[in-house]
Amino acid sequence: MPQCVTCGCELHPERAQKYNYCMAPECQEKNAKGLTMVAIGVNKAAEQYMILDERTREELADGKYHDQRRGSFGPPARSSRAAATGASAAGPARQQTPPARRAAGRGAPRHPWTKSQERLALLYNEQRLRPDEIAQKLGISPYLVTQIILGARNRGKH
Repeated sequence: MPQCVTCGCELHPERAQKYNYCMAPECQEKNAKGLTMVAIGVNKAAEQYMILDERTREELADGKYHDQRRGSFGPPARSSRAAATGASAAGPARQQTPPARRAAGRGAPRHPWTKSQERLALLYNEQRLRPDEIAQKLGISPYLVTQIILGARNRGKH
């Protein structure tokens, strides 16, 4: 008959299948281990929770779980071409900012749009053009136009 590793009392056969300690408070306190949980982004409406064990940790690192809003969890896999160019396999390399522009914009947040694109997008927005119409005029995506407008609103410029 299985026995508790702490106090030596007999364990119920069903309990002994998973645990080697009894239900006494002092045995629980000494032997029970907490579980680390991790939220896996499934979609905008729900998240899935998993116990963070070694297998889950490896799956996260391999990029198995994917959050559609942020790309994948874990480090991006790199292809040989991507390693040579500095790009990740998850997407194309971002255009590098020239050193002169980097030095001039110290401390300022970098955006994937220029100041003139921002000024024009905000001007067109004030004229009540839709983001898709603004995007067509500026030659950028409607998503980027929306980001420009929302960014300006958050900064209080619009």
